[in-house]
Order: sequence, then C-alpha cells, then structure tokens
Amino acid sequence: MQDRRSEQPPHPREIRLPGFLQEDVGLGDVIKRATNTIGIKPCGPCAQRAAQLNRRIVFSPWQRP
Repeated sequence: MQDRRSEQPPHPREIRLPGFLQEDVGLGDVIKRATNTIGIKPCGPCAQRAAQLNRRIVFSPWQRP
C-alpha cells in the first residue's frame, strides 16, 4: 500500500472567471482575503489550510481564443 503523501498531487481544478481577475488566484488566498476583510485574524494552521486549498482550486482569468 502506497503512502498518499508521497504521490504527486493532481493538477488544481481551474475555474475561469470573465472580467474579474488579471492573474491566477487560489481558493485559499480568496478565503484569506475575505476573512481578513471582515476582521478574522489568521491562526497557525490557516496558512497550511490556504496552501492545501490553493493546490486544489485555482481561479483564472477567462481569455477569448
């Protein structure tokens, strides 16, 4: 049985948003900005959680071909 941590993580799921972004932003970064805006202070595990979410979901600008 293989250890799941040693496996390569899959590519993040990319969600394209038209007109909202100029560069890629991870879900963890979005949540971090939102919680900071409403006054929630980050704790120690917040950075780890944000990094995990950034590896899973990325918001990208929508570009026409």
